[in-house]
Amino acid sequence: MSEEGPLPERIARAITLAGPIPLSQFMGAANTHYYATRDPLGTRGDFTTAPEISQMFGELIGLALADLWDRAGRPRSHYVEFGPGRGTLAADALRAMASAGLTPPVHFVENSPVLRAEQARAVPHAEWAIDLVGLPDDAPLLVVANEFFDALPIRQLVKTAEGWRERLVACQDTLFLPVVGNTVFDPIIPPEFRDAPAGSILETSPPSVAVLRALAARLLAQGGAALIIDYGYAGPAIGDTLQAVRGHAYANPFEDPGEADLTAHVDFGTLVEAARVEGLVAHGPVTQGAFLDALGIAPRAAALAKASPDRADEIAVARDRLTGDEAMGELFKVIALTAPDWPTPAGFA
Repeated sequence: MSEEGPLPERIARAITLAGPIPLSQFMGAANTHYYATRDPLGTRGDFTTAPEISQMFGELIGLALADLWDRAGRPRSHYVEFGPGRGTLAADALRAMASAGLTPPVHFVENSPVLRAEQARAVPHAEWAIDLVGLPDDAPLLVVANEFFDALPIRQLVKTAEGWRERLVACQDTLFLPVVGNTVFDPIIPPEFRDAPAGSILETSPPSVAVLRALAARLLAQGGAALIIDYGYAGPAIGDTLQAVRGHAYANPFEDPGEADLTAHVDFGTLVEAARVEGLVAHGPVTQGAFLDALGIAPRAAALAKASPDRADEIAVARDRLTGDEAMGELFKVIALTAPDWPTPAGFA
């Protein structure tokens, strides 16, 4: 795709020259531009993540990793975070880790220059990589990926009267719209979904599986563990989960590419199966609410409220947002992936 001109014009030019493009290509181009050009977080951005809601989230993640490290024999380790946002989770987690005696080197997998600048303010001693290739290979990795996989491109396969076809993106000028391609995909559809009614959509994310496999190779070679937290389901399953968020409200995913956050629910079942095939031990998925409860969010909230009585209501609201079934507690899931000789992380008993 040409690098000249505004993103919608570049995508439209590519479609005009070569025909409709896969949804995955459209989503990848849109999100690459979106994250490279802004800080999307907070009230002035488009959405808010768990670490921005309360320090409790990052602190409990840090304590869980420190506990795991301790039970693994306290090896020299590296802290790695994929898509670390403003660095808020890392700052809170590292503070909690230090209280338990763990002070690892910090590595962020991040491409956005805007977000790298924010992360440098939050964690001044961090180092950056654009992918797993740039990470150190000399010690176990303690990996966190919070709301990272949901932004990776997906493919959508649609059941039509003629069978399963891929959803593509076409355009009229710079008005983008989904269309159905002609290539037959029936042979790769899981048997339980082949006879689904017309209009059914099956989502896959080859980039997610590729990242998972590369991460598995590192954990198998070096040791360590990964915590993956995101909204999603224990799939595979039928359903259209593509969404766009702009200004804390849902938007049309096909309008103004590069100006909204495009995401899809994470298929945790596929990630777990891929991890096990590669040789990792997979734990979960469990709901975020159950996970944080098991890590002790209730006593942590009580301690914070006691230390700052004027913030007691704010702390209670934050805890409910993180753990409540009607908020993030049920929709968000957590899995842990560990090297075969590492213990089971806390929260997955």
